[in-house]
Amino acid sequence: MDLARMRKSYEQAALDEAHVQARPNDQFHLWLEEAVKSRALEPSAMTLATVGANGRPSTRVLLLKGADAQGLVWFTNYQSRKGQDLAANQHAAMQFFWPELERVVRIEGRVEQVSAEESDAYFHSRPLGSRIGAWASPQSSVLSSRETLERSWADLQASLGDAPPRPAHWGGYRLLPDRWEFWQGRPSRLHDRIAYEQQADGSWLISRLAP
Repeated sequence: MDLARMRKSYEQAALDEAHVQARPNDQFHLWLEEAVKSRALEPSAMTLATVGANGRPSTRVLLLKGADAQGLVWFTNYQSRKGQDLAANQHAAMQFFWPELERVVRIEGRVEQVSAEESDAYFHSRPLGSRIGAWASPQSSVLSSRETLERSWADLQASLGDAPPRPAHWGGYRLLPDRWEFWQGRPSRLHDRIAYEQQADGSWLISRLAP
């Protein structure tokens, strides 16, 4: 496989700072809706980057479960590696990649836990198997075998029944963005990059970046 010869010309669309939305969350919703319409495999999939107390960065792919004027929400085990990272360093970055549209969105900001009520509401909307899985999986911990995990799930299914409560170690996080970047692929690698930087008064400064 000759990776150096693998290349694609991006020619679907353009992005101009004169025509983007004034607020980045509005621009994000516009692009997210277009990603859904494009039948992207997982339009809400994102890469989340965190940095632990040891200074080492770590990434993983998650599914976005909420997006509004406040920020972007996902749910996970608070005791996982990302949970431990966020306990040590509240800043994180996200990235969405929609190859069907030749687009990337990058987001940076501070992270906080959502309210218990918000976590409860989402937890109880999940399929029963996933709710039991939140109890069964010691996320990011070493397992002796796959069978150990499946046995734990089966035991908890029997003991918790059809209405398991939300475990205290599981819930939501919200990233509060202070920087966004929207990337649109263009020919000859002259890509469009539009950045939004939050100002002290809460407004957004829009700039074009070199590709």
